[in-house]
Amino acid sequence: MSNIMSEVSDEKFEVLYSCLKCATVTSNDELFLLPEIKCICGFRVFVKRRPGIVKRIRAI
Repeated sequence: MSNIMSEVSDEKFEVLYSCLKCATVTSNDELFLLPEIKCICGFRVFVKRRPGIVKRIRAI
């Protein structure tokens, strides 16, 4: 069981963010390297990109 948990914790999920003003897409790793969280246009508000998959749940 601990072997499975170690494999899961070693995985990295790449989270993508887009600037709210200019829609430039950056990854979480790129934002982590910068001294402050700011886009190249100077705007500081980012939105987390969602996958294009739509989940449909049937009503009971």
